[in-house]
Amino acid sequence: MDNQLINSIIEKYQFSKKQIEAVLTLLEEKNTVPFIARYRKEQTGGLDEVQIKQIDDEYQYMVNLQKRKEEVIKNIEQQGLLTEELKKDILKQNKLQRVEDLYRPFKQKKKTRATEAKRKGLEPLAIWMKARKHEVSIEEKAQQFINEEVQSVEDAIKGAQDIIAEQISDNPKYRTKILKDMYHQGVLTTSKKKNAEDEKGIFEMYYAYSEPIKRIANHRVLAVNRGEKEKVLSAKFEF
Repeated sequence: MDNQLINSIIEKYQFSKKQIEAVLTLLEEKNTVPFIARYRKEQTGGLDEVQIKQIDDEYQYMVNLQKRKEEVIKNIEQQGLLTEELKKDILKQNKLQRVEDLYRPFKQKKKTRATEAKRKGLEPLAIWMKARKHEVSIEEKAQQFINEEVQSVEDAIKGAQDIIAEQISDNPKYRTKILKDMYHQGVLTTSKKKNAEDEKGIFEMYYAYSEPIKRIANHRVLAVNRGEKEKVLSAKFEF
């Protein structure tokens, strides 16, 4: 057991250290949550199934978070790009998504429109466009990048825009802001797919459904996910 992780659970849920250690020990001994709640009340201080599950879920989450931090730091270090500031930033995060956001710019990318644009030599144009100090028009500048693979000014500008878009998408600060705005202002809308079969009408309430993201109950998220998986529903976010 990791005392630092246990202390984090204490701060979040106000359980005692003794209760948390008892639950984790009993779970390590392969006891089930219902069994612990019913027959080990003296050891856990009377914790119910929900509380025991909270302790288990939180501890496992933090174990995985800690492991992922170590993996991310190692991967960035192997690329020779790890700075002390970045390392501290990764270590202080308490959400897996934030760790992934920080790692995103350093991941080996699959083929994207931006990587293709870079391969075609359009990154200098993207840098020039971002600088916003233009002595000539964008069209005139883009003319310099026309070659066998970039056959027009429009293609050059589009490629540079793809590079800039990916850079913004990979920026942790922008991603955090976008996710926050999405949560507070976004709306989930769902519809029935054309020719989809739903004989028992299980997903009928989601055939033409919309709700602000911040108000969606967990069971509805699960229902929509299931509807998509079974190819009955289409879902999208709107702003």
